[in-house]
Amino acid sequence: MFSVLRAASGRVRLFWLNASLIGVIAATAYWQIELNAWNKPFYDALSRRHLGDFLSQLGMFGKIAGALLVLNVAQTWLNQMLRMTLRAAFTRDLFAEWLAPRRIFLLSQAGRIGVNPDQRIHEDARHLADLTTDLGVGLLQAALLLGCFIGVLWGLSAGVVLSIDGRDLIIPGYMVWCAFIYSGVASTAGWLVGRPLIGLNAEHYGRESDLRFALVHLNEHGEDVALYRGEATERKRLDLVLERLLFILRRLVGATTNLTWVTAGYGWFTIVAPIIVAAPAFFDGKLTLGGLLMSAGAFTQVQQSLRWFIDNAGALADWRATLHRVAAFRLALLESDGAASSESRIEIETTTDDRLRMENLEVLFPYGTITLSKPVVELAPGERVLIVGAPGAGKTSLFRALAGLWPRGSGKISLPSGGAVMFMPKSPYFAVGSLREALAYPGPPERFPQEAYERALRRLGLGRLSPDLDRRARWDQELSDPEQQALAFARMRLHEPSWVVIDEAFEALTSEALEAVFDILANELARTAVLYIGGGHTKRERRAKVLALNFEPYEPRTPVPSSAR
Repeated sequence: MFSVLRAASGRVRLFWLNASLIGVIAATAYWQIELNAWNKPFYDALSRRHLGDFLSQLGMFGKIAGALLVLNVAQTWLNQMLRMTLRAAFTRDLFAEWLAPRRIFLLSQAGRIGVNPDQRIHEDARHLADLTTDLGVGLLQAALLLGCFIGVLWGLSAGVVLSIDGRDLIIPGYMVWCAFIYSGVASTAGWLVGRPLIGLNAEHYGRESDLRFALVHLNEHGEDVALYRGEATERKRLDLVLERLLFILRRLVGATTNLTWVTAGYGWFTIVAPIIVAAPAFFDGKLTLGGLLMSAGAFTQVQQSLRWFIDNAGALADWRATLHRVAAFRLALLESDGAASSESRIEIETTTDDRLRMENLEVLFPYGTITLSKPVVELAPGERVLIVGAPGAGKTSLFRALAGLWPRGSGKISLPSGGAVMFMPKSPYFAVGSLREALAYPGPPERFPQEAYERALRRLGLGRLSPDLDRRARWDQELSDPEQQALAFARMRLHEPSWVVIDEAFEALTSEALEAVFDILANELARTAVLYIGGGHTKRERRAKVLALNFEPYEPRTPVPSSAR
């Protein structure tokens, strides 16, 4: 089930959990055989009204029941631990693939498969781990019980004699063959009726994730909806998403009901089926009451093991649908790199010299092609370059190309080595956590001393936040847009990068914060090279080189690449 168990510690843990489960299930099967064999002397003692044998068999029952109780508790604990271990393995594997370089962005451009990755990583991985554990343990238990009881039932079948037209007919393993036929018919019927559940369950999980995403998105933008008085419109949208979910749920109800006709019908008939099968030997006097109940118990165990499929038809359809969703998501992650590499792509390399260089750069995006006014652009330490473009000319696509997120195009980008480049988008990101963690991101908070955090906040006019450095909060909700952008530049001041690429981030700053940023760039970060894509704020620096961003729209017949801005 894909390579989720690469870590040696995970493999060892799973090995011991599975080995322990096999041992517990095997021991449970042994004591269930003992319990089935106990039926004969117990009920024979009742039929003979022998008090001594009756009390003796009650004592034996206590021993058997006590052993089974301990084994049941142990199996439950191991089952839960296996669920947890498998979920950790599945989720960590998806974490690793989703958060590989650039994939989180490339997946968002991959169409429907990239919608709601949180649902697939959180809910689908959990559900897959639960179903895999329950079905795997159930199948193992059914196989062991079948292997144990089929021999018992074959031996008991020797006492079954069928009288046909006055002639006695003995069929070796008569009750075993009856169990096979009974379970085969039930399993075939269950497979035919339950097959539609596979596709319906897969669609169901997709619709559930759509509703969850719509609710989360609406909750995060509740203030904007209230300001626009858009509650009625949003309710119509939610009703539409809910109705799409309810349509699938109605079909699931019908398919599940049809399957219940089969499973419940066979379940009720199973109460009398083993008695009917063994009745000829009982009425001919070949079996005592205890022998009849022992034969019925063995028949029930065999046919229940054989009809494991029908009993779990719905769960198997659910498991297969969930497995397909998780596997398709993981495959999309793995193929996202290949999809990008199969197109005409920009060459990005890391150099050892102190230069940021763009050669013959051409960026493709849905509406056209982006080029620079100079074919070769070089940025040395301490230099300032301003790239100016009209609204909608693809400034953000150029920014993404420089960051290595948008590979579609041609030309070459050479970046300084050592991760010395800081990329600042126009919408800053702050992880949920303390303010200290937000400023140190993506590094550890202990990297910088206390006074460095306080100095960075003061320089951007955010000194009032110094007492809150260790308070955990949603800073993207507590701070205004200008304050968030100022905090992003405080992060820049703290890290003191050698290179900064900025995407229209000056426009959101207040005039005071903007003055502070220019003062920092002129003094503390005088040796920092700055590449700014956007408006004309940096024209105030006389030493800034100004380049134009040229946009050439596609001709109508030209194929349009996949989505981006």
